[in-house]
Amino acid sequence: MPTRNLNGLRMFEAAARHGNFRLAAEELNLTQGAVAQQVRRLEAEYGAKLFFRHARGLRLTEPGHAFHTSIREALAIIDDAVRRLQTERRPIVISTPPSFASKWLVPRLSKFTATHPGADVRTIASEALADLKTDGVDIAVRLGTPPFEGDIESEPLAALDLCAVCSPSYRAAGGKIASLQDFDGYRLIQDGHRHWDDLFAAAGIGKPHKPLQFNQTALAIDAAIHAQGIALAPALLVRDEAEHGSLRVIWRDARPLREGYFILSPAGRKRHPDADAFIAWLLEEARDAG
Repeated sequence: MPTRNLNGLRMFEAAARHGNFRLAAEELNLTQGAVAQQVRRLEAEYGAKLFFRHARGLRLTEPGHAFHTSIREALAIIDDAVRRLQTERRPIVISTPPSFASKWLVPRLSKFTATHPGADVRTIASEALADLKTDGVDIAVRLGTPPFEGDIESEPLAALDLCAVCSPSYRAAGGKIASLQDFDGYRLIQDGHRHWDDLFAAAGIGKPHKPLQFNQTALAIDAAIHAQGIALAPALLVRDEAEHGSLRVIWRDARPLREGYFILSPAGRKRHPDADAFIAWLLEEARDAG
């Protein structure tokens, strides 16, 4: 009759390996009596004597030796399966720029966890590109231009698509903006990417005045929401505010740009089991936001 006493089998295996109930008990953090009692129950259940008991320890009987060989192999298979399962269900680590995380990913993340309740997502917000080989990062989202250095797979997530945005109250007092020259007289807000500088330099014209400067795009967007001026930001990061009415898109950069948001993952490495699902979800959300 098959046994359901897995703990008893573990106690038997330890006792057979050590040849001693006391040493088995120490390994398993149990009492010697508990181990001996479980072994006796197994012997009674199977109707076979497993050990010869001696003053100096234990010696397996012939049936006990054959039983121990099989049980040792079976427990090793179980332990290996548990280790693999624990490894496979480790957290999936996502690295993104802080502004992408706060303005786009975090507001949507509950959608992924709702459809993948077993997934444990850890988000690292950092401007630095993680080493996907050594930092334990499974997926990175970065603003850049391919090809990316290293043994990295990349997939486009969204074009840069720069747009000028401001609060409705700040825009109410202004006139129509059809060209860069029309920004003269407005207070501009710039982030660490310095897109305003690049835009005016590419057009060969000087900036109207020194912009209000922030190191992160999210801060520049927040400043625009609070009527401090006009920010130049990726459309992906201001879509929610534009839909909710806290920002208005008043101008778009029509230049074809190769720069954009890309999904990066290490090539040649077994992916986290949730990675493909997370990437598919990212792409779907970006398409819906397009």
